[in-house]
Amino acid sequence: MSDSDTPLPQPLLDDEGLDLLDDFLHERAGPDALDLIGAHGFLVALAVAPRELPAANWIAELFHGTPEFDNEQERETILGLLEQLRRNAIDVLETGGLPELPFELTLDGVPPEETPIGDWCAGFMEGVFLDEPAWFEGDEETTATLLLPFMLLSGLFNEEPDMAELSRDTQRLESLVGQLPELVLDLYLHFRVPPDTAKPKPRPKRPAGKAGKGKGRGGKR
Repeated sequence: MSDSDTPLPQPLLDDEGLDLLDDFLHERAGPDALDLIGAHGFLVALAVAPRELPAANWIAELFHGTPEFDNEQERETILGLLEQLRRNAIDVLETGGLPELPFELTLDGVPPEETPIGDWCAGFMEGVFLDEPAWFEGDEETTATLLLPFMLLSGLFNEEPDMAELSRDTQRLESLVGQLPELVLDLYLHFRVPPDTAKPKPRPKRPAGKAGKGKGRGGKR
């Protein structure tokens, strides 16, 4: 796909929604809960996943326990935003669009695990681990190949000899980061579109405007 054919990534929540989630996850959700970046990756993985899980299952995993809310309104707001992010990711991917990720798509020479990129990919892999057998049913080899960039950038597998060798290839890592939105779409299509079915044609690229919102939100944690 040429640059002129590549659709612009679409935000999965507006700035206000991201800020509300960021504040709650950072200040109120407890030390074991995912932060905003990790939760974003986790929910995008759930949008890609080959089967849908009950909300209670993934909420417990995201918070690593039961979150404590001040009142029912706050509970509905926070859980509603999480579900909205997941649902918006599905809607974007279903039309062949690309999700906007909440960080700049560059490592600048920093190891992935020390950046929001690594946090996002680690959150994505937590979404995979939540229902791992479903991801690898059928064409296990293709799924493993498609997941390799997320595994590599997450830093979770750096102690494995093969992964450690790949993680030293900084040029490869930088290239994978730039492709993350497309890699998410590739995974989604792998599970949703049979090989003999025409895949959805991406929307035409819009004229360049100001940069997408929601960038650089990994600094709080």
